[in-house]
Amino acid sequence: MTPRPILLVAACALVDSDGRILLAQRPEGKHLAGLWEFPGGKVEPGESPEETLIRELDEELGVTTKTDCLAPLTFASHTYDSFHLLMPLYVCRRFEGLAHGREGQVVKWVRPQDMRSYPMPPADEPLIPFLLDLL
Repeated sequence: MTPRPILLVAACALVDSDGRILLAQRPEGKHLAGLWEFPGGKVEPGESPEETLIRELDEELGVTTKTDCLAPLTFASHTYDSFHLLMPLYVCRRFEGLAHGREGQVVKWVRPQDMRSYPMPPADEPLIPFLLDLL
């Protein structure tokens, strides 16, 4: 077994007042392009997962939130060809701003029961049942 580096990525299930969850489509040119995912990003050195989400939600979607508004729900652990992904998933119901793709990505508000209709990366798919149970 070849050792793979561990990549820590924080993800967020952003929930609107209608109980829909925001999904973002990975843009062309990126790994797993075209698949739908929960927004978030790589945790930088010295950064907590919550700080990562606050930064990434602002950069990617134009949404602001606070640490107190991020509730940890579960995590994904998945081995890809060249790395192992560890991804805590947070739920956020309190945020400001209208989410839009600031980096060219398509975003969509989706009812939890409809999330399986959107092809997702292998690490994201197993998170759906936790959101169905929550909402």
